[in-house]
Amino acid sequence: MLARLLLASLLGGLIGLEREIHGRPAGFRTHLLVSLGSCLFCITSVEFYRLFGNFSGTVPVGIDPGRIAAQVVTGIGFLGAGAIIRERAAIRGLTTAACLWVAAALGIACGVGLFYLAICVTLVALANLLLLKQVEKRLNRDTYVMVKVWGDDSNDFVGRVYKVLAECGIDHMDAKFVKDIEKRLLFIEFQVRQPKRGRSPELLAQISKLEGLKRVAVE
Repeated sequence: MLARLLLASLLGGLIGLEREIHGRPAGFRTHLLVSLGSCLFCITSVEFYRLFGNFSGTVPVGIDPGRIAAQVVTGIGFLGAGAIIRERAAIRGLTTAACLWVAAALGIACGVGLFYLAICVTLVALANLLLLKQVEKRLNRDTYVMVKVWGDDSNDFVGRVYKVLAECGIDHMDAKFVKDIEKRLLFIEFQVRQPKRGRSPELLAQISKLEGLKRVAVE
């Protein structure tokens, strides 16, 4: 049992070490404890079965050895949700949440004695985190930013803003409008999809040329 707990701690800690190096909030200690706790839950569940399990029908209630382990899968979702952070148009922490989920699975696998399978999964997970990250950097992916525009409340101002976006090859969506009647100002906030990385400065420069513009922000 001690060997299973130590192996679960080691494998979960290896995945957490990668997260720690990249400055994620759920790092080395968190992943180690998740894997260790999951392993202990699984071992305890198996021991319950050994001590009290009886499916012969001679007693009214039998013990299911997988019941406690199944609750780990549900419970780890709450911890994973805490690692997900929304920053404007972007969402961070999904990979860390998935790592916590894998760490819990490693603990369960070690708890039931699937040592080689747990080691293989750890190697695959580390290869995914370390190697595929370099592949992602080379991909020309779309990016999403929030654009906030303040300008004169004129009839064609919105159309001119959309025209600039079209000229830059950018799709807009989820637009929100606020009109200040006293100051005769119009506020537009919308999310845009950029086909290439690093085009926010170009977009900011093009919108800044609009007549009647008071303020613009690209976040």
